[in-house]
Amino acid sequence: MIVDLPDTTTNDLNKKITALREEGGAITLGRVLTLVIAPDTEDLVEDSIEAAVSASREHPCRIIVVVPDDRLATSARLDGQLRVGADAGAGEVVVLRISGPLANHANSVVLPFLLPDTPVVAWWPGTAPEVPAEDPLGRLAIRRLTDATSAEDPLASIKSRLQGYTDGDTDLAWSRITYWRALLASAVDQPPYEPITSALISGLKDEPALDILAGWLASRIDGTVKRAVGDLKVELVRPTETVTLSRPQEGITATLTRTGHPEALLPLPRRETRECLAEDLRRLDADEIYHEALAGIDKVQYV
Repeated sequence: MIVDLPDTTTNDLNKKITALREEGGAITLGRVLTLVIAPDTEDLVEDSIEAAVSASREHPCRIIVVVPDDRLATSARLDGQLRVGADAGAGEVVVLRISGPLANHANSVVLPFLLPDTPVVAWWPGTAPEVPAEDPLGRLAIRRLTDATSAEDPLASIKSRLQGYTDGDTDLAWSRITYWRALLASAVDQPPYEPITSALISGLKDEPALDILAGWLASRIDGTVKRAVGDLKVELVRPTETVTLSRPQEGITATLTRTGHPEALLPLPRRETRECLAEDLRRLDADEIYHEALAGIDKVQYV
């Protein structure tokens, strides 16, 4: 069910949420967090809601979407929308479109809708602030999610995360390579147990997940790590063998090869935003490995 409340107030919206709860059951009970989404364009709204609703089935939460509408309007205006039931997954969705002077005070508009005694996670699916923890919405959250993949310059975007890093920050590009990291770690944790002397990461130029994958490897090995544009693959070189994990750009099956061993076929599709979001909501503490991977990007050689 979707209920629109044009030109409304936060008080009226909260009263409507209470009324919907009384009509349809205790829809706000059992929520483990509040997810605040801050898309910078209208084009990102529905995709962001769809990903959040999917993730809410694993992490029941209240989803608050705050969208700047008409910043040039002379008068402040709040247009609200409530989604419950099948349109909201395991929670409810509150969409807040703010115009005029109100567009510069998103945190004040969001504040009345935060669930008491539950952690807050902020997510910028588009353009993110330079220092998420210092953004007014970021100050409300203990976990702050960005996504360099959608940035105009993905490499510059993922590199900038280091300078503005604060414990609790992460980027969805990092969770997109979780399975790649697991498979690579598993492959080298086998005989002959030799150190990696060099690594090559190849793929699309505008894929920040590969840049942070290269940074992760650079933070873990003493050898040279190169990032190239080409076929999607990772090559790890050891004194007596080379381990290669490759996959077609649009494929779902990867091939793992190593010197002296038969090829192994492994399921490795590109992870969708909803999967990455669900993973990032599983932990609300600092991700030290992500921080080290960001620092490692500066050690990567781009060829």
